[in-house]
Parts: sequence; structure tokens; C-alpha cells
Amino acid sequence: MVDRPRDKPQVERDAAALAPVAPAQEIGGRDVIAYLKQHPDFLDRHPEALRLLRAPSREVGEEVVDFQHFMIERLRGELARVNLEHRTLIAASRGNLSSQGRVHKAALAILAAPSFEQLLQIVTTDLAVLLDVDIVTLGVESSASPTRLMPHGIHLLRAGTVDALLGADRNVLLQADLPGDAALFGGAAGLVRSQALLRISIGRNAPTGLLCIGARRVGRFNPGLGTELLAFLSRVLGITISQWLSPGR
Repeated sequence: MVDRPRDKPQVERDAAALAPVAPAQEIGGRDVIAYLKQHPDFLDRHPEALRLLRAPSREVGEEVVDFQHFMIERLRGELARVNLEHRTLIAASRGNLSSQGRVHKAALAILAAPSFEQLLQIVTTDLAVLLDVDIVTLGVESSASPTRLMPHGIHLLRAGTVDALLGADRNVLLQADLPGDAALFGGAAGLVRSQALLRISIGRNAPTGLLCIGARRVGRFNPGLGTELLAFLSRVLGITISQWLSPGR
């Protein structure tokens, strides 16, 4: 029996299947340039590509200064700085949102106190948890000596203490690294390494108060931080105390 010749198209397909696979064509410089011409915003969308490039060197005369390397390195440094600021800004924004939520919860707890005694307990016990700190106390200026044992977390301060600590025109003082004062934090003063002191204005004829917030972590209350949220909290507390102490309450 004689084999019939195979169809020519089938032979060609078999030969192509047996042939070695040709390597993928490499992208050349002209292809890159053509792509960049079609996508001029490529570096805007991929700024990290600048860090992958190496500045070309040029032979120049002894008295000729080539600023090309300097300019490219400066651009790289500027890009790294912008990226760092971007990440820092994002982290700060997240931290501010977290702090805002904690202060709002603390303010709501103060406003919801069913009695004055419960309010004092919330301030000296619950606020530390709500604000994620180690100790919160409340000081009240008085020229008289205490005639009975003060509630836990409440301290009598000498008249003028708040102005002496904060200054006459300041309502919030942040201190990043300072040991706690026993006059403000009592027996927990040894735990405190960073603190926030908030003036509490109760009323025209009422003594001045001082909300003392302490943390054991150095830098927890950095003077460079914003004080609007803490000032809001001190204002809420002052108004609430004033309402509880008013005759019509």
C-alpha cells in the first residue's frame, strides 16, 4: 500500500510547530520615545519612574559646569520629599479623625450625666478611657483649706494657679515631656510624662477649674498640635458644671 502525499498546508503547519520559538522582540529606545509622545502625562501618572532613571553624563571642558546631574538629583529629592509629606499628611488626617471621634464621645458622656456626682465620676474615671490617656483629674481653685476628704480625682488648687500655669490669655497648654505634678495629678503624678491642661470657666462668680489630662508616653501632647478639640471639650465641661450648680437646676 503506497502512502499518499500529505497536503501541503498540513506539512507547513507541522514544520511551523517543530520550528524553535523566536524570542519576543525587545522594546527599543524608539518604541519608548514613541510611547511617551503618545502619553505625555506618563510621568504625572507614574512619578516613581524618575527614581529608575540615571542621569546621562557628558564630557565638558574643565571650566564648564554641567548642571544636568544637579537638576535631576534635585528633582529626585523633591519627589521624595513630596511623597513623604503626602504620607505624613495622610497619617495626620487619620489621627485627627480618631481624636475628633474620641473628644465627641467624651463631650456626649459629659452632657448625658444624670447627676452632678455622676458627672464628676465621668470626668475623673471615664474620660481617661474615652480619650485614650492614663489619668484625668479636675482641679478647682479655692482660698480655703479642704474641710473633708475630696472625691477621687478632684483637687483643690491655690487661687491663681490656673493663670500661673496657663497664662491669663491661654485656655489650653500642651506639654510634651514634663513629669506630672502631684498638686494636679495626685498619687498618679509619677505616671505622667506628657500632659494637657485645660482651663474650665464655670461662671463669673464661680472659681476657675483646671482639667488635667496626663499620659505616660512622651510626646503624647505636643505643643505643635491643634488645641481646638480640647478647647471645645473644656467649654462643654464648664457649661455643664455651671448648669448643675445654678440655683434653678
